[in-house]
Amino acid sequence: MNSILLLIIVLVYFAALLVIAYYASKGATNESFFIGKKNSSWLLVAYGMIGTSLSGVTFMSVPGGVNAGHFGYLQVVIGYLIGYMVVAFVLLPLYYKLNLTSIYSYLENRFGIAAYKTGASFFILSRTLGATIRIYLVIKTLQIIILNDLGIPFALTVFVILLMILLYTYKGGVKTIVITDTLQTTFMLLALVVTVGVIMSHLNFSFSDLTSTLQAKGYSQVFHYDWKAKNYFLKHIIGGMFITIAMTGLDQEMMQKNISCKSLGDAQKNMIVFSSILLFVNLLFLILGGVLYIYAAQNNIALPAKGDDLFPLIALKYLSPIVGLIFIIGLISALFPSADGALTALTSSVCIDLLNLKSRTDMTDKHKESRRITVHLLLTLLFFILIILCKIIDDGNILNIILTVAGYTYGPLLGLFAFGIITRKQVLTWMVPIVCVLSPIICYVLDTNSVAWFQGYVFGFELLFVNGLITFLGLYISSFFIKKQLETSIN
Repeated sequence: MNSILLLIIVLVYFAALLVIAYYASKGATNESFFIGKKNSSWLLVAYGMIGTSLSGVTFMSVPGGVNAGHFGYLQVVIGYLIGYMVVAFVLLPLYYKLNLTSIYSYLENRFGIAAYKTGASFFILSRTLGATIRIYLVIKTLQIIILNDLGIPFALTVFVILLMILLYTYKGGVKTIVITDTLQTTFMLLALVVTVGVIMSHLNFSFSDLTSTLQAKGYSQVFHYDWKAKNYFLKHIIGGMFITIAMTGLDQEMMQKNISCKSLGDAQKNMIVFSSILLFVNLLFLILGGVLYIYAAQNNIALPAKGDDLFPLIALKYLSPIVGLIFIIGLISALFPSADGALTALTSSVCIDLLNLKSRTDMTDKHKESRRITVHLLLTLLFFILIILCKIIDDGNILNIILTVAGYTYGPLLGLFAFGIITRKQVLTWMVPIVCVLSPIICYVLDTNSVAWFQGYVFGFELLFVNGLITFLGLYISSFFIKKQLETSIN
């Protein structure tokens, strides 16, 4: 397709977001930026969260992984469903009961200021790294597809896209992105459904033809039973459950939208509806992966070195221009929810958790808003620097390394919240940061040596649970020290 035409479409799409943001952010305040004045429609939040949860990585990686992993990703999705129910009926009632703006302020109520700052810091680190990779991967794809042909340098692309995101989020925050995410989810799902339909038409497949071919090729295999392998079904289900609890229930970005709903009941309805739709959407992405590989085989298309590149290759070079156009729109629709939500949540966490902006009485509302906008700008600049750094050091493996490091940082959050909710014990405040830093280090050592130490065992997604468990045990040990400290002071 013509690169200039594609660029115009991207700009028109962005213009539509700006118009929506303009009307959505009228009368916006710090409170509406952080939690949308607790007036968000639960149905809009549920629908928009689909786009945020999937991201550009899912948009290309889930279909691309079908050839190697078949439909095994559904094992993880089953775990997601269990995790979402824990979030809905354990964590959300806690957040609404305490009327939290930042979910990490629970840690202050439970363990003290050090735990609060530690939890918020781990979130900021993890979300910054994770969002950087998601944004980088999509911008990299857009650069290759559209902008290299026009001679536009990568740094300028990053600058313009981040500026776009900044312009439509800096004022309205959650109030705006709840609405814009709805638009972006629609386009992402449209790209998914249309591509599947078009390829099935090219293959002259009915739905029964599709299912029988997927079975014959072995793509529809869901469960894997080798307990030593990374994709063993229990590892994936348990890992998926804890990934959801940690990366949704303990993530300010995801919970910021949920606690913007009018009531706890609405937030729980949102979570149930959202998780049900997400199961169906992930299944569609796997079906898309299956039809892409079947189409490639029947048309003698050489498979790309990376599975992630299969969807853009076929959509842009072998199908109609309309499908290519819809793919581009779907791709940028996957980019913006990942970026705008992360930027808004990080701004909220820095302002509330690190700068104590909400509780300060020595500043006027106008000064607080000015400080919040400054933080928003600085975080945008940080994203720019990190994305450029990704480009410089990208050797094909660095992305997986950074994503793994980002995943490690959720383990301490899982352990902190679990210990606070399950037990009534107190801990030595100064030990909390030490425990939370040591836990990922211990996990890294275990993961690196698991094959030698545990008879060939390879850690998968369950490493997050192990990470949280180590944090939990560390806090439990700390509780004995505080008990002895109390006994000493009494004597």
